[in-house]
Amino acid sequence: SVLLTMEWGDQNRRGLLGSFAQVGVPVGLVLGTGGMTLLSATMSDDTFNSWGWRVPFLASLVLVAVGLVIRLKILETPMFARVLDQGKTASAPVAEVIRRHWREILLSAGVRFAEQMPFYLFTTFVLIYVVQRHHYSKTFVLTAVLVGAAVELATIPYFSHLSDSLGRKRVYLAGAIIAGLFAFPYFAVLTYGGPVPIFIAVVLSMIVHSMMYGPQAALIGESFPTHLRYGGAGLGYQLASVFAGGPAPLLATWLLHETGTPYSISIYIVVAAVITVVCCLVLPDRSRVNIDDATVYSRALK
Repeated sequence: SVLLTMEWGDQNRRGLLGSFAQVGVPVGLVLGTGGMTLLSATMSDDTFNSWGWRVPFLASLVLVAVGLVIRLKILETPMFARVLDQGKTASAPVAEVIRRHWREILLSAGVRFAEQMPFYLFTTFVLIYVVQRHHYSKTFVLTAVLVGAAVELATIPYFSHLSDSLGRKRVYLAGAIIAGLFAFPYFAVLTYGGPVPIFIAVVLSMIVHSMMYGPQAALIGESFPTHLRYGGAGLGYQLASVFAGGPAPLLATWLLHETGTPYSISIYIVVAAVITVVCCLVLPDRSRVNIDDATVYSRALK
């Protein structure tokens, strides 16, 4: 979906247009967290833990059906249609993109580490940590995440728009560096702060996330030529999800248990930020490349 918005729209606004699909994440968080907050506030803990938490997941099946219908009905972009007309599609696109653009795939995965890994900590691990540490209600933490997600509805498009004027890498690097710097104060507040500072820290963490997540679609999508863009961007995205996002809450729990200090998790975030900064510096900024011309763009990738 991010590639569709990028390829259909104004090429000078790829960052902003690519972020429209990214906004789906905070929208989902608002709906999901809002549902969880409502259920946890109206149900007993036993009822919620038994079956109440499943309700939002069942409700999401409606959105899955809507998304499927949209994807089946939507037309190919003019850019990809030209590739089809010229017969330049790859017979084995995954194999070809791995063979020709393995470097871009790895760099695309690397630039997601500082966005993907902390995001899971900011939205899931924080719930367990704050509830167990301070014995605050789940509703309190869920409300903080809900407000942070609502703020992202504005900050994701804003930072994406900023990347169109300042360049993708500048905005993304700023977000990765701030994520690393934010790691220690964040867990200090979660550990020793009161309700208001904790609430503010959770909301701020979502803004830091949006600095990278907003321009991310364009940054990664611009790294691959039209006929291989979907496969290359998809592989980069999923590699980061597997190695950075998915294991993050479990690794954070293990680190806390083994070290006894939340600052070990801060170091974990800093390591992810360093990986992202290095990969982002190596990945060329192609904000100004005309991806509407597949030939020129393919030449720029060589």
